[in-house]
Amino acid sequence: MSGAALALRGVRFAYTAGGPEVLRDVSLDVPAGSITALLGPNGSGKTTLLWLMLGLLDPRAGTIHVAGRLREHYSRRELSRQVGLVPQDEPVAFDLSVLEFVLLGRAPYLGLLELPSAADRGRAHEALATIGISALAHRAVPSLSGGERQLATIARALVQQSQILLSDEPTAHLDLANTRRVLDVMRGLGREGRTLVFTTHDPNLAAAIADHVVLLREGRILAAAATAEALTAAALSATYGVAVEIAEVRGRPLVITS
Repeated sequence: MSGAALALRGVRFAYTAGGPEVLRDVSLDVPAGSITALLGPNGSGKTTLLWLMLGLLDPRAGTIHVAGRLREHYSRRELSRQVGLVPQDEPVAFDLSVLEFVLLGRAPYLGLLELPSAADRGRAHEALATIGISALAHRAVPSLSGGERQLATIARALVQQSQILLSDEPTAHLDLANTRRVLDVMRGLGREGRTLVFTTHDPNLAAAIADHVVLLREGRILAAAATAEALTAAALSATYGVAVEIAEVRGRPLVITS
């Protein structure tokens, strides 16, 4: 647990009492300052694990530590300052502008009915520029394409300034150029010492950016190690139930299905 931004021990979870377990005896350390990929097929429990780390779900058994402290010992505000989220899909009920939406990331730092300051607005504009969507600042969020909305959600997470950033399929809905932009932002956050955890079913996305990979299948962890150690042909074949081959491109593994 020493040096872990997130530490889970014996975590079990089911969505209904007596129902099937989605996660089974999960024990895991996420190294501080790492970019960690939760990798596995659909239905393997990746998103559920993310929600447990964030505090949106409570385990049926086991413990979760955030920055060395039991997750339940944080207030909601304290936890929001420690852990941020980029969800895959998030409905926006109100006709907020992109700038207003991004400013919601400052909520953990504001008092009741307190309005964002000039400094908060400056951070929001900086995040929009970093993501490359400054031109969308005054567009209504419901009018955005799926990819544009995903970029706005990432900008909101940047404004939150959490040391741990969780992301559910961060490049979903994005074209090639915007995928590269998001990966560059994630690499930059990693260089700043932030801890990033993201889910994906694509081993090549994990290989492209992660330095730590967790392989999940049917709610169990099959492997958790440095990328080159985790992404072996044998481990990925066991994870996905299909034969794969591994090639090396620019020092990173490239997964090829047979």
